[in-house]
Amino acid sequence: MTPTRFFLIRHALVEPTARLIMYGDMDVAVCAVTMVQDAETYRWLAGRLPAGARWFHTPLSRTRATADAIFAAGYPAAPMEIEPRFVEQHLGEWQGITHEALTEMLRDPPHPFWPHGAEETPPGGESLRDVIERRVGPALEDMAAQYPGEDVVIVAHGGSIRAAVAHAMRLDPHQAFRLSVKNLSLTRLENHAGEWRVVSVNEEPPGPL
Repeated sequence: MTPTRFFLIRHALVEPTARLIMYGDMDVAVCAVTMVQDAETYRWLAGRLPAGARWFHTPLSRTRATADAIFAAGYPAAPMEIEPRFVEQHLGEWQGITHEALTEMLRDPPHPFWPHGAEETPPGGESLRDVIERRVGPALEDMAAQYPGEDVVIVAHGGSIRAAVAHAMRLDPHQAFRLSVKNLSLTRLENHAGEWRVVSVNEEPPGPL
C-alpha cells in the first residue's frame, strides 16, 4: 500500500524586532532581507517537493509568504488550504515579552535548548504537550486517513513540526525540544497503514557545515 507522505516546512525567518520577543502564535512578518538572501533555498525546496501534492499553511501570514516564495522559485502554484491545528504554540501571557523578561516568569528551569521548560504551561497559553496531543497529533491522523497514498505539504512552525515528529516517534515534550528545526528546513514523515515513519528531520540544501 502506498504511504501518505508528509513534507513539513518551517516558515521563513521573521523580521528582526520579532526575534527579540516571545512571539508564539502572534502574526509577525517575515524578514524581507533574508527572503531575498535565501533565494537558493527556495529553489532547492521547489525542486525537492513532489509534484501534485496537496498544500496547506497555517492562519499566520509567515507560512503563506513562505509558500508563495516556493511557488515563485519554480514549484507550480497549487491551491492552498489553511490547517489551523499546525499553528505555533500559543504562549499566553508570555507573548510579546522579551526573552530576558521571560526568565523572571518561569516556574520550571528552562530546557537546555529552549527558553522555558518542556512541560511548563504559560499562563493563558498551552504547553508543548498540548500542541502534540491535542492539536498536531490528531491533525496528522485525520489527514493520513483523509488523503491515503497522497503527498501532503504543510508550511508550519518550529513548534508544530517538533510536535509532529514527537507524535510519529512517541517522544515526550522534553525529547521533542531537543530536535533542531531551522527556518526553511524540510521534515518528512510517512504513514504506512496507521504506522508512522520518520524519513528525515531538518533537511537543508547541500552546502558547508
